[in-house]
Amino acid sequence: KQAPLVIRVDPSPNSQKQSERKERGRESPMGVTGGVTSNTDGGDSESSLLLTTNTPDNSKIPKDSFHLAYIMYFTLGTGYLLPWNAFITAVDYFTYLYPDASVDRVFAMVYMIVGLICLLIIVAYAHKSDSFVRINVGLGLFVVALLVVPVMDVTYIKGRTGIYNGFYVTVAAVALSGIADALVQGSIVGSAGELPERYMQAVVAGTAASGVLVSFLRILTKAVYSQDSHGLRQSANLYFIVSIAVMVICIVFYNVAHRLPVIKYYNDLKSQAVNEEKEEKGVLAGALWRSTLWDIVGRVKWYGFGILIIYVVTLSIFPGYITEDVHSQILKDWYSILLITGYNVFDLVGKSLTALYLLENAKVAIGASFARLLFLPLFFGCLHGPKFFRTEIPVTVLTCLLGLTNGYLTSVLMILAPKTVQLQHAETTGIVIVLFLVVGLAVGSVVSWFWVI
Repeated sequence: KQAPLVIRVDPSPNSQKQSERKERGRESPMGVTGGVTSNTDGGDSESSLLLTTNTPDNSKIPKDSFHLAYIMYFTLGTGYLLPWNAFITAVDYFTYLYPDASVDRVFAMVYMIVGLICLLIIVAYAHKSDSFVRINVGLGLFVVALLVVPVMDVTYIKGRTGIYNGFYVTVAAVALSGIADALVQGSIVGSAGELPERYMQAVVAGTAASGVLVSFLRILTKAVYSQDSHGLRQSANLYFIVSIAVMVICIVFYNVAHRLPVIKYYNDLKSQAVNEEKEEKGVLAGALWRSTLWDIVGRVKWYGFGILIIYVVTLSIFPGYITEDVHSQILKDWYSILLITGYNVFDLVGKSLTALYLLENAKVAIGASFARLLFLPLFFGCLHGPKFFRTEIPVTVLTCLLGLTNGYLTSVLMILAPKTVQLQHAETTGIVIVLFLVVGLAVGSVVSWFWVI
């Protein structure tokens, strides 16, 4: 019985060096297979490697004319984080409206819990749902959730404080955004995992661009609008209007992207791989699907743990520590805004660097992710250490390094993980990796409270 033909996606027409490296095969850290090896068992063993290789003819791969596909995936990455950024950046406005509510904590808890539950469901039933439908539904839900705040402000709240029915509706909109995020983020990352590496890099860089966009909007609104009730209201409405506009662009881009020749080419490769697997194993359902899913999780778990620890470290420091625990007599209330902007800019730089140089050694990348735990005692020193450590320069440098390492290592692991499995399972792998990421966000948010304790 011959092993099934599985087609591996090369990152670009000029990737012969990577092809040769993967054909030699390599072991990922902690026993996870990270390269490409032939299935010498003839496909009979469930423990055989998921990934075999049959590199497509590079001369037949369509070009990404004008980098349209790259731009579209970059925009999609920007889009699916904007709704959360809009809600959390407008927290001053919501705190003014609802002074007796712990707005930021409630928003974070609702968003993460709802998103995590939905992601678990999506992972379990990924084989029964279509990513095209999930993404379009999710983008539509984002628009609805974002419309709630400005529409309610104009028709019901009208700048008045203490109307807590409005708060409950806003929390429901945050929960709706959590559902949409699970549908869109997991599926976008999953679909990018089926394409060459540059498209995953585009998505990841787009998420960083979202933070940069919101940071500059925050600087603009603070500089232009007064910080009274009227100014806060105008600022909040601006965040949501910009986010809605970007979301509409994302809907258009996503529904155009699959028609581009380069995207159609790789979608056809996936369809071929899916059909060959059906002929070999039958329809993935029941015990066969669960076995395949656990095989995927086992194969990428250390990539996932690397991403998880990245975001545990990052969220334990940023933004809570940055906004609440460090102060500047010179910069005053601009200090936290500039630190957040610095983090976001360097996060974007880090996520863009993988377009120039991709660290292909997963063991080093995962080790570096755990090495970021050193940021915790360093930032602690900025609170309780020598006097120089408690000044603006060390805090700013550390914050920028936190963003740079977060961006680069996230991008590396997100790019490498889907390439360890068969093409037809790359989407599920992307969703699994996002699940690890969300767990890291949740744990990091909890750990951040230890700064207060």
